[in-house]
Amino acid sequence: MATTTLQQQIADLLQEIATYTDETPAGKEAFRLRFISRKGPLAALMGQLKDAAPEQRKALGQALNELKTAAQDKFQALEAATTTAAVTVPLEQDPTLPPPTDTLGAVHPLRQVQERITSIFTNIGFGIATGPEIESDWHNFTALNFPPNHPARAMVDTFFVANHKDALLRTHTSSVQVRFMTENKPPIRIISPGRVFRNEAISARSHCIFHQVEGLYINDDVSFADLKATLFHFVHTLFGKDTQLRLRPSYFPFTEPSAEVDISCQLCKGKGCNVCKQSGWLEIGGAGMVDPAVLKNCNIDPDKYTGFAFGMGIERMAMLLYQINDLRLFTANDIRFLQQFAAA
Repeated sequence: MATTTLQQQIADLLQEIATYTDETPAGKEAFRLRFISRKGPLAALMGQLKDAAPEQRKALGQALNELKTAAQDKFQALEAATTTAAVTVPLEQDPTLPPPTDTLGAVHPLRQVQERITSIFTNIGFGIATGPEIESDWHNFTALNFPPNHPARAMVDTFFVANHKDALLRTHTSSVQVRFMTENKPPIRIISPGRVFRNEAISARSHCIFHQVEGLYINDDVSFADLKATLFHFVHTLFGKDTQLRLRPSYFPFTEPSAEVDISCQLCKGKGCNVCKQSGWLEIGGAGMVDPAVLKNCNIDPDKYTGFAFGMGIERMAMLLYQINDLRLFTANDIRFLQQFAAA
Protein backbone atom coordinates (compact mmCIF):
# COMPACT_ATOMS: atom_id res chain seq x y z
CA MET A 1 0.00 0.00 0.00
CA ALA A 2 2.85 2.37 0.92
CA THR A 3 4.60 1.58 -2.37
CA THR A 4 1.46 2.37 -4.38
CA THR A 5 1.07 5.68 -2.55
CA LEU A 6 4.73 6.60 -3.19
CA GLN A 7 4.39 5.78 -6.91
CA GLN A 8 1.26 7.95 -7.14
CA GLN A 9 3.02 10.88 -5.42
CA ILE A 10 5.93 10.61 -7.88
CA ALA A 11 3.52 10.57 -10.81
CA ASP A 12 1.62 13.59 -9.47
CA LEU A 13 4.85 15.58 -8.97
CA LEU A 14 6.06 14.72 -12.50
CA GLN A 15 2.74 16.00 -13.86
CA GLU A 16 3.03 19.19 -11.79
CA ILE A 17 6.56 19.81 -13.00
CA ALA A 18 5.63 19.21 -16.63
CA THR A 19 2.72 21.67 -16.51
CA TYR A 20 4.50 24.43 -14.53
CA THR A 21 4.52 27.63 -16.66
CA ASP A 22 5.32 30.62 -14.41
CA GLU A 23 8.51 32.08 -15.98
CA THR A 24 8.68 35.22 -13.85
CA PRO A 25 11.53 35.60 -11.34
CA ALA A 26 9.07 35.05 -8.51
CA GLY A 27 7.67 31.94 -10.20
CA LYS A 28 11.17 30.57 -10.73
CA GLU A 29 11.97 31.02 -7.03
CA ALA A 30 8.71 29.34 -6.01
CA PHE A 31 9.58 26.35 -8.23
CA ARG A 32 13.02 26.10 -6.67
CA LEU A 33 11.67 26.07 -3.15
CA ARG A 34 9.08 23.38 -3.96
CA PHE A 35 11.08 20.98 -6.11
CA ILE A 36 14.80 21.70 -5.64
CA SER A 37 15.29 22.70 -2.00
CA ARG A 38 16.01 20.18 0.74
CA LYS A 39 12.68 20.95 2.46
CA GLY A 40 10.51 20.18 -0.58
CA PRO A 41 8.36 17.09 -1.31
CA LEU A 42 11.09 15.46 -3.38
CA ALA A 43 13.38 15.30 -0.35
CA ALA A 44 10.52 13.90 1.71
CA LEU A 45 9.88 11.15 -0.84
CA MET A 46 13.55 10.21 -0.77
CA GLY A 47 13.15 9.71 2.97
CA GLN A 48 10.19 7.39 2.46
CA LEU A 49 12.12 5.08 0.15
CA LYS A 50 13.44 3.05 3.08
CA ASP A 51 9.87 2.09 4.07
CA ALA A 52 9.08 0.56 0.66
CA ALA A 53 9.10 -3.22 0.08
CA PRO A 54 12.64 -4.45 -0.69
CA GLU A 55 11.64 -5.78 -4.13
CA GLN A 56 10.22 -2.31 -5.07
CA ARG A 57 13.06 -0.10 -3.87
CA LYS A 58 15.13 -0.30 -7.08
CA ALA A 59 12.23 0.76 -9.31
CA LEU A 60 11.15 3.48 -6.90
CA GLY A 61 14.74 4.75 -6.65
CA GLN A 62 14.97 5.06 -10.43
CA ALA A 63 11.59 6.87 -10.49
CA LEU A 64 12.78 9.33 -7.82
CA ASN A 65 16.00 9.99 -9.76
CA GLU A 66 13.94 10.68 -12.89
CA LEU A 67 11.77 13.04 -10.84
CA LYS A 68 14.87 14.85 -9.54
CA THR A 69 16.30 15.16 -13.08
CA ALA A 70 12.99 16.46 -14.42
CA ALA A 71 12.88 19.11 -11.67
CA GLN A 72 16.43 20.26 -12.40
CA ASP A 73 15.84 20.41 -16.16
CA LYS A 74 12.65 22.39 -15.64
CA PHE A 75 14.41 24.84 -13.33
CA GLN A 76 17.19 25.43 -15.91
CA ALA A 77 14.54 26.07 -18.56
CA LEU A 78 12.83 28.61 -16.28
CA GLU A 79 16.17 30.34 -15.64
CA ALA A 80 16.88 30.62 -19.36
CA ALA A 81 13.40 31.99 -20.02
CA THR A 82 13.77 34.57 -17.22
CA THR A 83 17.14 35.78 -18.57
CA THR A 84 15.76 36.11 -22.09
CA ALA A 85 12.76 38.05 -20.83
CA ALA A 86 15.04 40.43 -18.90
CA VAL A 87 17.00 41.51 -22.01
CA THR A 88 14.05 41.64 -24.40
CA VAL A 89 13.48 45.20 -25.64
CA PRO A 90 9.89 46.34 -24.89
CA LEU A 91 7.81 46.76 -27.99
CA GLU A 92 7.27 50.47 -27.32
CA GLN A 93 11.05 51.12 -27.66
CA ASP A 94 12.80 51.49 -31.00
CA PRO A 95 16.19 49.70 -30.85
CA THR A 96 17.43 51.67 -33.87
CA LEU A 97 17.31 55.00 -31.98
CA PRO A 98 20.54 56.39 -30.45
CA PRO A 99 21.03 55.87 -26.71
CA PRO A 100 19.77 58.55 -24.31
CA THR A 101 22.31 61.30 -23.67
CA ASP A 102 22.12 61.30 -19.88
CA THR A 103 25.85 62.09 -19.57
CA LEU A 104 27.34 64.56 -22.02
CA GLY A 105 31.04 64.80 -22.70
CA ALA A 106 32.90 68.09 -22.82
CA VAL A 107 35.58 69.58 -25.01
CA HIS A 108 38.82 69.67 -23.01
CA PRO A 109 39.57 73.18 -21.67
CA LEU A 110 42.91 73.29 -23.50
CA ARG A 111 41.17 72.46 -26.77
CA GLN A 112 38.57 75.16 -26.08
CA VAL A 113 41.26 77.78 -25.50
CA GLN A 114 43.27 76.65 -28.53
CA GLU A 115 40.19 76.98 -30.73
CA ARG A 116 39.50 80.47 -29.37
CA ILE A 117 43.09 81.55 -30.05
CA THR A 118 43.04 80.01 -33.52
CA SER A 119 39.79 81.77 -34.34
CA ILE A 120 41.19 85.16 -33.34
CA PHE A 121 44.19 84.85 -35.68
CA THR A 122 42.40 83.22 -38.62
CA ASN A 123 39.89 86.08 -38.54
CA ILE A 124 42.71 88.52 -39.32
CA GLY A 125 44.23 86.48 -42.13
CA PHE A 126 46.54 83.94 -40.51
CA GLY A 127 46.60 80.39 -41.80
CA ILE A 128 47.28 77.27 -39.74
CA ALA A 129 50.41 75.14 -40.16
CA THR A 130 51.28 71.89 -38.41
CA GLY A 131 54.34 69.67 -38.31
CA PRO A 132 55.85 66.54 -36.72
CA GLU A 133 56.43 66.26 -32.99
CA ILE A 134 59.67 64.30 -33.56
CA GLU A 135 62.03 66.76 -35.20
CA SER A 136 65.56 67.02 -36.51
CA ASP A 137 68.16 69.14 -34.78
CA TRP A 138 68.31 71.41 -37.81
CA HIS A 139 64.59 72.30 -37.78
CA ASN A 140 64.41 72.66 -34.00
CA PHE A 141 67.73 74.43 -33.32
CA THR A 142 70.22 75.13 -36.11
CA ALA A 143 67.85 76.87 -38.55
CA LEU A 144 66.63 79.06 -35.70
CA ASN A 145 70.11 80.45 -35.04
CA PHE A 146 71.10 77.81 -32.46
CA PRO A 147 74.46 76.68 -33.92
CA PRO A 148 76.28 73.72 -32.32
CA ASN A 149 77.59 74.52 -28.83
CA HIS A 150 75.72 77.83 -28.82
CA PRO A 151 74.93 78.80 -25.20
CA ALA A 152 71.33 79.49 -26.18
CA ARG A 153 70.74 75.73 -26.48
CA ALA A 154 70.95 75.61 -22.70
CA MET A 155 67.75 77.68 -22.52
CA VAL A 156 65.67 74.53 -22.98
CA ASP A 157 66.10 70.96 -21.75
CA THR A 158 65.51 68.56 -24.59
CA PHE A 159 64.27 64.99 -24.89
CA PHE A 160 66.49 63.24 -27.44
CA VAL A 161 65.40 60.04 -29.18
CA ALA A 162 67.58 57.11 -28.09
CA ASN A 163 69.96 55.74 -30.74
CA HIS A 164 69.04 58.57 -33.12
CA LYS A 165 71.74 61.21 -33.22
CA ASP A 166 69.64 63.80 -35.03
CA ALA A 167 66.14 63.13 -33.62
CA LEU A 168 64.46 64.84 -30.69
CA LEU A 169 61.04 65.82 -29.36
CA ARG A 170 60.42 69.38 -30.47
CA THR A 171 60.85 71.98 -27.75
CA HIS A 172 58.71 74.60 -29.54
CA THR A 173 56.48 74.85 -32.59
CA SER A 174 59.01 77.22 -34.18
CA SER A 175 60.18 74.12 -36.02
CA VAL A 176 56.88 74.21 -37.92
CA GLN A 177 57.66 77.77 -38.99
CA VAL A 178 61.06 76.65 -40.29
CA ARG A 179 59.45 73.91 -42.35
CA PHE A 180 56.85 76.32 -43.75
CA MET A 181 59.43 78.98 -44.66
CA THR A 182 61.64 76.46 -46.51
CA GLU A 183 58.65 75.17 -48.52
CA ASN A 184 56.80 78.46 -49.24
CA LYS A 185 57.70 81.91 -50.47
CA PRO A 186 56.59 85.20 -48.84
CA PRO A 187 54.13 86.59 -48.07
CA ILE A 188 53.76 84.16 -45.16
CA ARG A 189 51.20 84.61 -42.39
CA ILE A 190 50.68 81.51 -40.23
CA ILE A 191 50.13 80.28 -36.69
CA SER A 192 51.37 76.87 -35.57
CA PRO A 193 49.54 75.38 -32.56
CA GLY A 194 50.72 72.07 -31.14
CA ARG A 195 52.19 69.97 -28.37
CA VAL A 196 55.82 70.46 -27.29
CA PHE A 197 58.17 68.69 -24.88
CA ARG A 198 60.82 69.84 -22.43
CA ASN A 199 62.72 67.86 -19.83
CA GLU A 200 61.40 69.79 -16.84
CA ALA A 201 60.14 68.77 -13.39
CA ILE A 202 56.35 68.56 -13.15
CA SER A 203 54.84 71.04 -10.71
CA ALA A 204 51.88 73.37 -10.32
CA ARG A 205 53.61 75.85 -12.67
CA SER A 206 55.45 73.63 -15.19
CA HIS A 207 55.14 70.34 -17.06
CA CYS A 208 57.30 68.26 -19.40
CA ILE A 209 54.46 68.18 -21.96
CA PHE A 210 52.50 71.32 -22.83
CA HIS A 211 51.00 73.21 -25.77
CA GLN A 212 52.09 76.30 -27.66
CA VAL A 213 50.77 78.48 -30.42
CA GLU A 214 53.34 80.46 -32.39
CA GLY A 215 52.78 83.04 -35.09
CA LEU A 216 54.84 84.20 -38.06
CA TYR A 217 54.35 87.03 -40.56
CA ILE A 218 56.87 87.70 -43.36
CA ASN A 219 56.37 90.24 -46.13
CA ASP A 220 57.72 93.49 -47.53
CA ASP A 221 58.30 96.17 -44.88
CA VAL A 222 56.91 94.30 -41.87
CA SER A 223 57.72 96.34 -38.76
CA PHE A 224 57.70 96.05 -35.00
CA ALA A 225 54.62 98.28 -35.04
CA ASP A 226 52.79 95.55 -36.99
CA LEU A 227 53.79 93.03 -34.31
CA LYS A 228 52.59 95.32 -31.53
CA ALA A 229 49.25 95.95 -33.24
CA THR A 230 48.73 92.22 -33.76
CA LEU A 231 49.44 91.44 -30.11
CA PHE A 232 47.14 94.23 -28.89
CA HIS A 233 44.33 92.88 -31.06
CA PHE A 234 44.85 89.36 -29.74
CA VAL A 235 44.99 90.35 -26.06
CA HIS A 236 41.97 92.65 -26.22
CA THR A 237 39.92 90.04 -28.10
CA LEU A 238 40.78 87.17 -25.75
CA PHE A 239 40.90 88.93 -22.38
CA GLY A 240 38.88 92.09 -22.93
CA LYS A 241 39.59 95.68 -23.94
CA ASP A 242 40.43 96.70 -20.37
CA THR A 243 43.47 94.39 -20.35
CA GLN A 244 46.77 96.24 -20.56
CA LEU A 245 49.79 94.95 -22.48
CA ARG A 246 53.47 95.74 -22.19
CA LEU A 247 56.62 94.60 -24.00
CA ARG A 248 59.87 94.12 -22.08
CA PRO A 249 63.25 93.86 -23.86
CA SER A 250 64.54 90.29 -23.87
CA TYR A 251 66.69 87.87 -25.86
CA PHE A 252 65.78 84.96 -28.16
CA PRO A 253 68.24 83.49 -30.69
CA PHE A 254 65.69 83.61 -33.53
CA THR A 255 64.39 87.20 -33.13
CA GLU A 256 66.11 90.59 -32.98
CA PRO A 257 64.95 92.77 -31.33
CA SER A 258 63.10 90.49 -28.88
CA ALA A 259 60.56 91.15 -26.16
CA GLU A 260 58.67 89.42 -23.37
CA VAL A 261 54.91 89.97 -23.61
CA ASP A 262 53.08 90.79 -20.35
CA ILE A 263 49.43 91.54 -19.64
CA SER A 264 47.79 93.02 -16.57
CA CYS A 265 46.91 90.33 -14.04
CA GLN A 266 43.46 88.89 -14.68
CA LEU A 267 42.89 88.07 -11.00
CA CYS A 268 43.72 91.37 -9.32
CA LYS A 269 43.22 93.57 -12.41
CA GLY A 270 46.72 94.98 -12.08
CA LYS A 271 46.52 95.86 -8.36
CA GLY A 272 48.95 93.14 -7.23
CA CYS A 273 48.34 89.68 -5.78
CA ASN A 274 50.14 86.42 -4.97
CA VAL A 275 49.66 85.09 -8.50
CA CYS A 276 51.43 88.03 -10.14
CA LYS A 277 53.85 88.36 -7.20
CA GLN A 278 52.39 91.79 -6.36
CA SER A 279 53.62 93.19 -9.70
CA GLY A 280 50.22 93.48 -11.37
CA TRP A 281 51.63 91.84 -14.52
CA LEU A 282 51.73 88.29 -15.90
CA GLU A 283 53.98 87.04 -18.70
CA ILE A 284 52.11 85.28 -21.54
CA GLY A 285 54.86 84.74 -24.13
CA GLY A 286 57.69 86.09 -26.21
CA ALA A 287 57.91 87.95 -29.52
CA GLY A 288 60.22 89.87 -31.82
CA MET A 289 61.37 90.57 -35.35
CA VAL A 290 62.65 87.47 -37.18
CA ASP A 291 66.44 87.44 -37.15
CA PRO A 292 67.90 87.90 -40.69
CA ALA A 293 70.04 84.78 -40.12
CA VAL A 294 66.85 82.69 -39.70
CA LEU A 295 65.43 84.07 -42.95
CA LYS A 296 68.68 83.26 -44.73
CA ASN A 297 68.74 79.71 -43.31
CA CYS A 298 65.26 79.19 -44.78
CA ASN A 299 66.21 80.56 -48.23
CA ILE A 300 64.37 83.87 -47.78
CA ASP A 301 66.21 87.04 -48.80
CA PRO A 302 66.63 89.13 -45.60
CA ASP A 303 67.44 92.22 -47.69
CA LYS A 304 64.01 92.05 -49.32
CA TYR A 305 61.77 90.66 -46.60
CA THR A 306 61.24 91.27 -42.90
CA GLY A 307 58.93 89.57 -40.47
CA PHE A 308 57.81 89.13 -36.89
CA ALA A 309 57.22 86.04 -34.76
CA PHE A 310 55.53 85.41 -31.42
CA GLY A 311 54.80 82.43 -29.20
CA MET A 312 52.74 81.69 -26.11
CA GLY A 313 51.68 78.75 -23.97
CA ILE A 314 48.09 77.58 -24.31
CA GLU A 315 48.10 76.26 -20.73
CA ARG A 316 49.05 79.72 -19.49
CA MET A 317 46.18 81.26 -21.46
CA ALA A 318 43.74 78.69 -20.02
CA MET A 319 44.96 79.28 -16.46
CA LEU A 320 44.36 83.00 -16.83
CA LEU A 321 40.97 82.66 -18.52
CA TYR A 322 39.59 80.07 -16.10
CA GLN A 323 41.57 81.20 -13.02
CA ILE A 324 43.22 77.79 -12.53
CA ASN A 325 46.22 77.73 -10.22
CA ASP A 326 47.63 74.23 -10.90
CA LEU A 327 48.91 73.23 -14.34
CA ARG A 328 48.68 69.51 -13.48
CA LEU A 329 44.87 69.63 -13.48
CA PHE A 330 44.89 69.75 -17.29
CA THR A 331 46.47 66.29 -17.54
CA ALA A 332 45.12 64.61 -14.37
CA ASN A 333 41.97 63.38 -16.21
CA ASP A 334 39.84 64.12 -13.15
CA ILE A 335 36.20 63.96 -14.29
CA ARG A 336 35.20 66.43 -11.56
CA PHE A 337 37.53 69.03 -13.06
CA LEU A 338 36.62 68.35 -16.69
CA GLN A 339 32.83 68.43 -16.09
CA GLN A 340 33.12 72.11 -15.13
CA PHE A 341 33.78 72.91 -18.81
CA ALA A 342 30.84 70.96 -20.26
CA ALA A 343 28.85 74.12 -20.92
CA ALA A 344 31.81 76.40 -21.64
